[in-house]
Amino acid sequence: YARWAEHDAKDVLLARTVFERTLRELEREEINAKVFKMFAGFEERHGEYERARIIYGHAVNLFRLGQPGAAAAAGDEELEGAAGAAEKAARADLYKQYVSFEKKHGDREGVENLILAKQRAEYREKTTADGYDYDSWLEWARLEATHGGLAEVRDVYERAVANVPPAQEKPFWVRYIYLWINYAVFEEVEADDADRAAEVLAAAIAVVPHKQFSFAKLWVLAAKCHIRRKDLKAARAVMGRAIGMCGKESIFKEYIAFERALGEVDRCRALYSKYLELYPETCDAWKRFAELEAGVGEADRARALLELAVAQDELDMPEVLWKHFIDFEISQGEGSKARELYGKLLEKTGHVKVWISFAQFEASEVGDGMDAGRDIFGKAYDILKQDDLKEERVLLLDAWRQLEKEKGTAAKVAEIEAKMPRRIKKKRMRTDPVSGAELGWEEYYDYAFPDDKKAGGNLKILEMAAKWKKAQAEAAKRKREDEGEGGEE
Repeated sequence: YARWAEHDAKDVLLARTVFERTLRELEREEINAKVFKMFAGFEERHGEYERARIIYGHAVNLFRLGQPGAAAAAGDEELEGAAGAAEKAARADLYKQYVSFEKKHGDREGVENLILAKQRAEYREKTTADGYDYDSWLEWARLEATHGGLAEVRDVYERAVANVPPAQEKPFWVRYIYLWINYAVFEEVEADDADRAAEVLAAAIAVVPHKQFSFAKLWVLAAKCHIRRKDLKAARAVMGRAIGMCGKESIFKEYIAFERALGEVDRCRALYSKYLELYPETCDAWKRFAELEAGVGEADRARALLELAVAQDELDMPEVLWKHFIDFEISQGEGSKARELYGKLLEKTGHVKVWISFAQFEASEVGDGMDAGRDIFGKAYDILKQDDLKEERVLLLDAWRQLEKEKGTAAKVAEIEAKMPRRIKKKRMRTDPVSGAELGWEEYYDYAFPDDKKAGGNLKILEMAAKWKKAQAEAAKRKREDEGEGGEE
């Protein structure tokens, strides 16, 4: 009827009246997507773009066009069978026509709103199906932060953080806490509301089961938020609770850095004492504590701390601590104490780098320092040779030669080069470390030192073995020849 009124009767008003009566008089279940498609197309053809937009909007709300689950409109049962498939296709076509209409006759804002409505619907369905899909919550919140209002963003975040992980195991909480952190950052940076950001972080801390696990980053962010609010008392209170409930090393480092920036040396000392009470094996803490004391002119306190530190039974990086102790004594002009430290360190470990460092230190002294450095190098070389540590001897000789090139003479350099080894390729049987089974031959490199008697002896044995093998081959050849002559006779 509407088609006849428009095309045959050429009566636009009658056609519009027919479409309006269709929507008004037919029952809800009798109206399908085709009606809206024809009606909107009719208005578009006659230049009534606002009317067409209203019709499309009504269809979107009725059929949930462009939204997940659009097959079942509000109040409809799920579409099934051939008729249901046809209706699904018609609704999809209607939505495509709507998008095309907005691109042709709408403005940029209208097209963006259409796309945003679809994206919001997708996130709504995802989060409804799985409330613990924190990534979808976060993406939705970012969408609202970019295109929505303050109330919309807060609503998404509040609904998201209400989905507390069901299991009290840290891996399940990582993304959840990340959601809280983004919420707080939004409040402080985008909404410019530091007080509300502090409240968000406080709520996040309250929801974490700290007896099972904790998040150091959360505590630190909360404290820094209070600092930016210029509330030092609240910041110290948060960090104090963090030490008691979390107690991680990162908490101590951040708290100490905060107090040191304020010039509170006594507070830093108290924090370092508590830090080292809980983590006595942490060399970095001992080192930084000593640096603090040295920085405020307390050299004796720094030395006492370092002596206490190197006396610990277990240290995570003792080489760093010893080096810092020696460098500290050198910076204080205490060469004799640095020498004593090298001696103590060599009693604990005979590592080649310690010998090299000791020799270089002696060579740097004024006067007979170079001779003392040569003596250290020579002593170290003899010890490494006795222990048959070939690669370490090569490192030592390289460092010794470099030192002689910088501060020594050409004769000494030639003397060191005469000690340098020859690199040779060898083979050895590779075995399984568990079963001891042979796995095959492998090649490796070895060093033959000119002054190594053992190497010379091995070469002599190899030479004798080669001569014996050659003699055996010649004897076998003569035997074959003799057997051949006897056969001819």
